[in-house]
Amino acid sequence: MDWLPEGHLAYFVLEVVETLDLSAIEDVYARRDARGERPYSPRMLLGVLVYGYCVGVFSSRKLAKATYEDVAFRVLAGGEHPHSTRIADFRLEHRQAVAELFTQVLKLCERAGLIKLGHVALDGTKIAANASKHKAMSYDRMKKEDERLRAEIASMFAKAEAIDREEDELYGVGKTAEDLPTELQRRQSRIERIRHAKAELEREAAQARAEQLRQNAAALEERASQSGLRAGEASRLQTRARKSREQAKKLNGDDDDGPGAAAADLPQGRIASNSDGTPKPGAQRNFTDPDSRIMFSGGSFLQAYNSQIVVDERAQVIVAAAVTNQAPDSEHLPAMLELVKRNLKRSPERLSADNGYCSQANIAACAAQGVEPYLSTGRSKHGPSDHEHSARWASLHAMQTKLSTPAGKAIYARRKVIAEPPLGQIKHARSFRRFSMRGLDKARAEWSLVCWTHNLLKLFRAGWRPAFAI
Repeated sequence: MDWLPEGHLAYFVLEVVETLDLSAIEDVYARRDARGERPYSPRMLLGVLVYGYCVGVFSSRKLAKATYEDVAFRVLAGGEHPHSTRIADFRLEHRQAVAELFTQVLKLCERAGLIKLGHVALDGTKIAANASKHKAMSYDRMKKEDERLRAEIASMFAKAEAIDREEDELYGVGKTAEDLPTELQRRQSRIERIRHAKAELEREAAQARAEQLRQNAAALEERASQSGLRAGEASRLQTRARKSREQAKKLNGDDDDGPGAAAADLPQGRIASNSDGTPKPGAQRNFTDPDSRIMFSGGSFLQAYNSQIVVDERAQVIVAAAVTNQAPDSEHLPAMLELVKRNLKRSPERLSADNGYCSQANIAACAAQGVEPYLSTGRSKHGPSDHEHSARWASLHAMQTKLSTPAGKAIYARRKVIAEPPLGQIKHARSFRRFSMRGLDKARAEWSLVCWTHNLLKLFRAGWRPAFAI
C-alpha cells in the first residue's frame, strides 16, 4: 500500500529531482576518497531539503527529525535518517550548485507554459539576517569601548600584579598565562573583537569613499567630453576628475576598480564615510554577520538583507531573484532586469514597480533593454520649481503622465497582484522570515533556493509533471 496518496507533493519533488542535472554536486562526491564513510545520495538529500523549503521546514534539526516522524519525509529519505549535521553540511557545501538550479527549474516553468514575459513586476522585501541587531556596534561606540576596555584591562593587570606579588611571597613563584582571571580573559577577547570590527569598518569606509570618488571622476570626465562647454571648462573638469582618481588610489591602493566595485552587477551597501575615507560616527558593523545591515521594515528596525524578485504576470513565477545588503530599492532595477535577460535569454515587454524604484536612471535602463517601464512616481509637488526644466523632471513628469492615462492605470494596477503575492506566500504561508546561514554569499544562495522552490510549487499546482516535458 502506498504511504501517500497519488499526486502528493513529495512524489512530485522526487520526480523533479530525478530530472535535474546534479553533475556539479555529484562530481564533488566522485572526487572524494572511496575509502571514507559511505555518503548519502545527493538526490535524496536534495529531495529532503527541497521538500522542506516547499512546506516551510528550514531547520536542519527539524528536517532530520521529520525523516523519523513525517511520512512524506520518510518517503523522500527512502528509509534513511541523515543526521542534522549531514543535512546542514550538504546545504552549506553545495549551496552554490543548489542555487544555480534556479535556472533549470525556470526552464521547466517556461516549458510548461507558465512564463510569458509580457508584464513583469519588481519588488523587494527585508528578510532578517541570522544575527541580532543588538550585536551591532557603531564606529563611535567602538572607539569608546576600546578606550574603556583598555583602561579596565590595565587596571586589572595592575591589580593582578599586586596579587601575584603577594601570592609569590606566600606560595612561591610559578603562575602561568592560563591562570588569568576569567573576567580579564573575557575583556581581552571582547577588545580583540572590537578592534577587528573597527579595522574592518575603517577598511570598508575607505573602499566606499574610493568608489564614490571614482564615480565622481567618471561623471566629471563625461561632462568634460560634451560639446558646447565654455573655454577652459573642460580642462578644469578633467583636473578635478584626475584629483578624484588620485585620492581614490590613496584610499584603496592602485586598483582603480576596487574590490568588487565595477565587477558586481548588484548594488552593495556602503559604509557611511567622511571625505577622508574614515567611517562616520554612526557607521555600524554587526559582530555575528558583518555583511548584514540594519534596515527599516514594517515599522521597526531589524538586522537584515534586501531580497529582490522579478515576477512574471502569467502564473506568478519568479524569473529573477537576488539579495543585497543595500536597503534602498532604487539601484536594484538595472541589475534585476539584466538577471531576467540572463536567465531567459530575452527581456520582458513591460515592467512595473513602486515608487522606491522610480528614477531617471532606471527609466533609461528600461529603455536601453527595450522594456516599457511603469514606475510609480509617488506624490509629486505641483507648481514651478528650479528643476522644472531639467532632464530628470522631464522624464519623471512623462512617467507620471503615462500612469495617469486609463491604459497606464490599468497596467500599473496589476503590479500588486503580480509581485506581492509571491512575497506573501514565501514569508507567511511558508514562514521564511529569517536566513539560516550567515554572510551575503550564503544568503544569496538560500534566497535562490527559496525562490526556485516557489516556482516548483507553481509547477505542481499547475498540474505539470516531468513525464509530460519530454
